[in-house]
Amino acid sequence: MGTDESPNQASINRSENSSRPDKARSGAPAAGEAVGDRFSTDEIFQRVVATADEEVDSRTIKLYLSGLAAGFAITLTFFLYATTKAAFPNDTTGLLAPLLYPLGFVYIIMGRYQLYTENTLTPVTLVLTRVASIPSLLRVWVSVLAGNLSGAIVGTFVLANTGVFSLAAAGAAVTIGFDGIQTPWWDLVFKAMFAGWLVAGLVWLEHAVRDSISRVVLVYLVIYAIPASGLYHIVVSSADVFYLVFTGNVALATGLWEFVVPVLLGNTIGGVFLVTIINYGQTQNRFPESEGPRERLTLSDWLFKQRVSKPRE
Repeated sequence: MGTDESPNQASINRSENSSRPDKARSGAPAAGEAVGDRFSTDEIFQRVVATADEEVDSRTIKLYLSGLAAGFAITLTFFLYATTKAAFPNDTTGLLAPLLYPLGFVYIIMGRYQLYTENTLTPVTLVLTRVASIPSLLRVWVSVLAGNLSGAIVGTFVLANTGVFSLAAAGAAVTIGFDGIQTPWWDLVFKAMFAGWLVAGLVWLEHAVRDSISRVVLVYLVIYAIPASGLYHIVVSSADVFYLVFTGNVALATGLWEFVVPVLLGNTIGGVFLVTIINYGQTQNRFPESEGPRERLTLSDWLFKQRVSKPRE
């Protein structure tokens, strides 16, 4: 005789299996436990941690090249923003020029490129739980930001020295850059804080959705809000400055200090403090249950060494 299950037992087994949330290879949940298509705060955090693990394990050159690709994509955002602004010169609402601004960010997030402002959330989660060291975080930040800025430099150099921009769009690009530089230093910091809050919050929400269409809509709406409300993003702002430098409108040191530095500071504060730490504080089960325990780094290792603690089998 065979050992086939009875119909009732098979039905029970199928019911039990269907009630268990799916798991990704990393152990992070692929479906919510209470409601399949919605994640709890802990489950979202676990998905963020899985992404963070991948990032801190990446080689420096890989982070840089991924950041470089993101810098090129941001050049697309800069180009489209200036072009659309030139197309609607009489728009007093400021709502038409940003219509194509989010496109570069869609490329970045859907293509899984590395963007500095995204990294104010994901690897910071591992540092807060003290399974990754601060130097490991700084390595990721420096590598990604260097790649982002390199891509923006190359892209804006091409725009400044070729005929890609129309005359009207080139004038609009200069206006955008000067508007930023002429904004008071601390106003830029606070504007950038809100932008950093939006982008890091976007990364958190992006880990809470499960289909591509929802991601695209989410990215578009959140990123559109940045230029539409007069906020500033570090890589786009850097592209503004580099374009002004390449067209001879401003000195590099002036552009960096008056625009790039306050925006970088504000984005970092907004992403780390307004999103990451708050979300961290409301979670309890921060690692997938399928993982083994992770050893917390010693204070010395956490502060001074390139260390990442891995799950024990």
